[in-house]
Amino acid sequence: MKPTSAPDASATPSPAPSAPGLPLSAAFYRALGDGRYESAPATAGPWSPKTQHGGPPSALMGRAMERHAPRAGFRIARITLELPRPVPVADLQVEVRTVRSGSRAELLEGEITSGGQLVLLGRAWRMIASPDDTPRLRPEPGPPPLPGEQPPAAMAGAYLDGYIAAMEWRHEPGEGFDTPGPGTAWARQRIPLVEGEQDTPLTRALTLADSSWALASELDYQARLVINTDVTLALHREPVGEWLCVRSATAASPAGSGLALGQLDDTAGDCGRILQTLLVAER
Repeated sequence: MKPTSAPDASATPSPAPSAPGLPLSAAFYRALGDGRYESAPATAGPWSPKTQHGGPPSALMGRAMERHAPRAGFRIARITLELPRPVPVADLQVEVRTVRSGSRAELLEGEITSGGQLVLLGRAWRMIASPDDTPRLRPEPGPPPLPGEQPPAAMAGAYLDGYIAAMEWRHEPGEGFDTPGPGTAWARQRIPLVEGEQDTPLTRALTLADSSWALASELDYQARLVINTDVTLALHREPVGEWLCVRSATAASPAGSGLALGQLDDTAGDCGRILQTLLVAER
């Protein structure tokens, strides 16, 4: 994938070569108690074994929000994650609070810190589920069929033994991480988010969501600096199953910025959207 989740350009490492074949971690994280988590090597992003891909910490925040003062009949409909600096492969502290709570909707806010530094901010709307007779509006065409098993994902110059290896990727024929977007890929986790726990539909979607612009990118990330500063996931229904499909495209303008928009599908069809702002700058 392309560089992810490191808005501080000065802190963006150069691509690190992969040491192929490292043992796969048991999970992305191990709970240490009191909101603390040990980060496994599987969280590492494509540019360094020392910094995380944005997917696992986004899902960790989503997990904390789901568990924070849960309310029967409520669901997280939209969550936005801000990534002010690279997330290190190190112990993390997660905290969540309620900003406003009403009878039908509430706003949650959370943060992840590491070594006393803020590395992720999150806000989410949790709201009462819509009635069973709500009409299904504007259904999108279904996703392409799930391709057959493919060789391990490859990306020129990337560190492959972290997040990339911890996910199973199945691209559309002729596509891959080295192919300019728009792009489409099915993916699933090879390991759970937290050791000893079952993943939820929300955490599975968030683990994948930060990869959307990597599938969509038509900007040359080796010639210029291209980094997503955030990721927003909006789900109009809960995803089902372990396989999720992302269909993404990128927009960009001179004297502006980049914008990646992805459609999230499962085997039953359309379930949500992914939006990411892209910083585009000279290296």
